[in-house]
Amino acid sequence: MLTAFINGRFLTGDEALREAKVSAFDAGLTHGIGLFETLRAGRASGPWALHLDEHLDRLARSAFALGLASSLHTGPLGEAILETVQRSGLAQARVRLTLTGGDLNLLSQARAAAAGSAPAGESSPTILIVAQPAAATPRAMLDDGVLVTLAHNRPTSAGDFESHKTLNYWWRLHELRSAGAKGAQEALVFSTAGQLVGGCVSNAFIVKDGELHTPVARGDEVHEKQVAAPAYAPPTLPGITRQSVMQAAAARGVLTQRRPLTIDDVLSADEVFLTSSVWGVLPVVRLEARGIGTGRVGPVTRELGAAYERELAELRALA
Repeated sequence: MLTAFINGRFLTGDEALREAKVSAFDAGLTHGIGLFETLRAGRASGPWALHLDEHLDRLARSAFALGLASSLHTGPLGEAILETVQRSGLAQARVRLTLTGGDLNLLSQARAAAAGSAPAGESSPTILIVAQPAAATPRAMLDDGVLVTLAHNRPTSAGDFESHKTLNYWWRLHELRSAGAKGAQEALVFSTAGQLVGGCVSNAFIVKDGELHTPVARGDEVHEKQVAAPAYAPPTLPGITRQSVMQAAAARGVLTQRRPLTIDDVLSADEVFLTSSVWGVLPVVRLEARGIGTGRVGPVTRELGAAYERELAELRALA
């Protein structure tokens, strides 16, 4: 059953549709000020949410970095997510957590700062959690791979916001719709410098000579000593499934290089796959009119996809 949590209140079914609403003055609605996370979740004997702590940590880092909140109490947020899933009764759920700037408080603070006066204090964000039935990725897409296209929009390599999951998703969804009109599942995004960023709503990997290659994402240099800190903020999102797949690869002795990738790297790859919390590991067998590798799902992609599915199954069994 559709279940929502909004600012401390749980709503289910028709009540959620009627009353899970935000103010007409909410900064997320009026100015697109906000962040979100999408999780795979469900209920077995108890509720579960895949990579819950990692999603909440990323949200908190982005909220601090972008000035949405100086601190975020992720523990209560995690409890609210699990309770929302529990109340939904859904065995397989797609959970969306949205955090906005609240009723124009951020705008008031910005105006106060511009006028040279003291800020009004910490804003009170809107917190919305929605659990709804998850749409399963068609088995044929996982077994046979998908077609992707090239996105027309090119983000700058120096943008401060591109590598965060902000509410500014219009251009991404527009590109995704254009890809769908061509029979494609996703569109690959390249920066103004011609470097691969990822998919519109996913991270991207290529496989070459048995090794993984993926664009450098924000924060990689903090966690991995072998990744040099770039001179700019990478526009690639530090994906949660991306990190899980790299860990699974390392456990199998498969190396991952994080480096700039071009269209030539993609076209000459042995395998290409995408990662997201919704799809897991999604094989790519064709880019526009060009086949990737053999034109079939490769062995590394299959192994990492199977590892992701096992991780998901194990979590369900423990719940």
